Parts: sequence; structure tokens; C-alpha cells
Amino acid sequence: MLTKTWLDYTPLWVLFAATVLLVLAAIEGGYRLAVFRKRQSNKEMSAPIGSVIGGILGLLGFLLAFTFGMAASRFDTRRELLLDEVNAIGTCYLRAGLVPAPERVEVRQRLRDYVHLRAEVAKQPQSLPEVLGRSEVLQNELWSQAILVAKEDGSSEMHALFIDSLNEVIDFHTKRFVVSQYHIPDIIWWSLYVVSMLSMAGVGYQFGWAGSRDIAISFCLALAFSIVIVLIADLDRVNEGALQVSQQPMIELDRKLEASAL
Repeated sequence: MLTKTWLDYTPLWVLFAATVLLVLAAIEGGYRLAVFRKRQSNKEMSAPIGSVIGGILGLLGFLLAFTFGMAASRFDTRRELLLDEVNAIGTCYLRAGLVPAPERVEVRQRLRDYVHLRAEVAKQPQSLPEVLGRSEVLQNELWSQAILVAKEDGSSEMHALFIDSLNEVIDFHTKRFVVSQYHIPDIIWWSLYVVSMLSMAGVGYQFGWAGSRDIAISFCLALAFSIVIVLIADLDRVNEGALQVSQQPMIELDRKLEASAL
């Protein structure tokens, strides 16, 4: 069963709009606070305040880079595991030719069904839970065939090669499933938003103490920050959004195996 966080249930456009509004609200709040305090004290802003705001902005930049790097790293991991699984299935299919009939025909047919199922996920991402369940059933059936092959001639090196490759196929399935459960922890998201709001409030505070503000600049800042946040969230999602690991290698393998069966 795939696990989801609260962020996975939030559409990206909603996340984008909410982030823009939060940033603008933080800037406006900082601006109004600065105007209020300036009226009360009527003093110039001291240098340490600007340094503190600069430090918070630097911390925000670090958190954004750290979070983006985490999401990008997991995206790359998912892509590498897909390629590894495609190679493992292809190797297993070739080594299934070392298995004597009638097991050879049954094993190769189940492998073709297995690849076809996983290729279909690219066309229908919502069917992933069903595909995972059916894939595990096929794995059990393939492993049962491997047991029969081993019982016939457990000392055969050719049979051992097939069993090892089948074991790799199952291992990569598990790895891909486990990695798909990994998301950016909620505590990092909350920390990112808290630091972001403090930073934007600091920017608004500087505007207010300077006695001028530019709505266009504030809006551009909100848009830029929101785009980065949505990009990170998109990278962190497994089967939703615009940035998805291409399933083309699995689709090509499916076509290749179907053609070999003709």
C-alpha cells in the first residue's frame, strides 16, 4: 500500500496559489509592523536588523537548496532503479531460455505479463496499487516455477543463473516500492515554510522602515519562491505531477518481449 503525506493530497496549483498568498501576506505583515514601529519610535533602522534579515535569507537559501537536493536525489534514485529493473528483467528473460520445456514457455509468458503490467502504469498511474498486487502474484508464480526447475536439477549452473536473475527481478521490485514510500519529511516542510515566512516578513519590514514598497517586486518575489516550492513538491511525488520518471525503458522492453513471442 502506497503511503501519502498531507502534501500529496494537495494539488500543485493549490500549493502554488497558497504559497503566493502566504508570501505576500508575510511581506505585508512585516511592512505594517515596520510602519507602526517607526511611528512609535521615529528612529532610523539600526544596522544589526539588516544583518539579521540577511542571515535569515541566507538560511532560507540553504533550506531551499537542501530540500531541492533531497527531492532531486530521490528522483534520480527512482530513475536508476527503473533502468536496473528493466535490465534485470531482460536478463532474466534471456536466461529463461536455459530452462527446459515446458517451464521455459510458462516462465517467459509470465515475464511478458509482468513487464506488460508495469508498462501499463505509465498510461494509467491510478492503477498502480492493482499493478503492484498483480506483480507480486506473478512473482510468486515465477518463483514456484524456479523451485520446480531447481528440483529437477539443483546442481545445474544454467538453472542457477536463471534463479539468480529472477531473484534480482524481485529485489528491484522491492527496492522501487520502498523508495516510492520515501518523501521529504513533514518537519522539513514546516521548517521551510516557517523560515520562509520569517524571511519574507523581514523583507517587508525593511520596505516599511525605508518608507517605500514596490508591489511588483513583492509579487515577483512571491512568484519566484512559489515556483521553487512547487518544483520541489513535484519532484517529491512518485506518480503525480509534471516531473515524473519516464517509463519509456519499460515500455520498450514490453514491445521487445512481445515481438520475441511472435
